[in-house]
Amino acid sequence: MSIQTEKTMKVRKNEALRKKIYTVVFGSDTPGGRLFDRVLLVLIILSILSVFLESVASLRAKYLLYILIAEWLFTAIFTVEYILRIYSSEKPAKYIWSFYGLIDLIAVLPAYISLFFGGAHYLVVVRAFRLLRVFRILKLSRFLDEGNILRSALRSSMYKITVFIASVITLVTIVGTLMYIIEGDKSGFTSIPVSIYWAIVTITTVGYGDISPQSPLGQFLASILMVIGYGIIAVPTGIVSVEMARATDEARKKCPYCKASIYPAYARYCSNCGKELTQDENAA
Repeated sequence: MSIQTEKTMKVRKNEALRKKIYTVVFGSDTPGGRLFDRVLLVLIILSILSVFLESVASLRAKYLLYILIAEWLFTAIFTVEYILRIYSSEKPAKYIWSFYGLIDLIAVLPAYISLFFGGAHYLVVVRAFRLLRVFRILKLSRFLDEGNILRSALRSSMYKITVFIASVITLVTIVGTLMYIIEGDKSGFTSIPVSIYWAIVTITTVGYGDISPQSPLGQFLASILMVIGYGIIAVPTGIVSVEMARATDEARKKCPYCKASIYPAYARYCSNCGKELTQDENAA
């Protein structure tokens, strides 16, 4: 057998191995893929649980060694899994910079960072993001559709919400500065940043009570800010609600004749043009 033939066979074997790994690691339509994903979800939950247990002082004192062994075992497994995903991907760079690729990387980094910065390993709780795969694994396509609607609504609301937040920041800056001038150090408003903190706490109706105005003018200004706060809460809710309704309407089935939305999805006739919908059109 020639050297060229041996190289060709080796390349083919590597390609076949890569495809097998890809089917198991990325696919959920095969028994092996489903088993891999379910075991992975269990390991993710257990790894997050181990971090929770370590934060409990009594358990940490008794079982620290076992918890650390478990954490590093989980980290090793997830590291190998991440490497396999890169190796088996047809376009590794695309996977690495994808949403799930970045989450998979972030899931293993805290453990290694903790070797240099103590306490960083607690950040492995970001592995909870990897549980989002449960929707793909369990074929919960309805939840995926609803998730896409929510994402579309938030994306459409981004500019409106940005303007709204900028307006709120301007308001609390002005009110905080006024309160610093009115109340001063004697009431706890020791600086403009502290006064702005008070304004944010007040306008969001949290009201910690650690700082409060004492003068009549300061209390009057605080009362106005509290009332404004209740109105402000409704603004982002209304923005997102409108965009959610629009995104939901766009996601509905369309009539093949007049292109109007079909609602409810199981309707036999189009509510706009009145034409009968076939079974295939209704289920499409």
